[in-house]
Amino acid sequence: MDFSDLLLHGLAFGAPAFFVAGLLAVFSGVLGARRADTKRIVANFGVNALVGLGVLTSGLVFFGRDGKMASYAALVLALGLTQWWRSRAIRR
Repeated sequence: MDFSDLLLHGLAFGAPAFFVAGLLAVFSGVLGARRADTKRIVANFGVNALVGLGVLTSGLVFFGRDGKMASYAALVLALGLTQWWRSRAIRR
């Protein structure tokens, strides 16, 4: 496997985490009680992306392969809980 294949596999592996993290970061400002600034959106994206990559990596290690629906369900649950926790922590 050369570098371009490794890069494409890595991007495809992390794409669901980055996509859901981006959606949560953008819509948390839209649906939140107060308007979110750019720093808060970037911080939410960064935290959610790291948590999402951790969950997908855990699913890869646990199941022995990528792309299991249980991993994606855990991704959505973990990112939802992380975003909820961050929104509660920000308000205090």
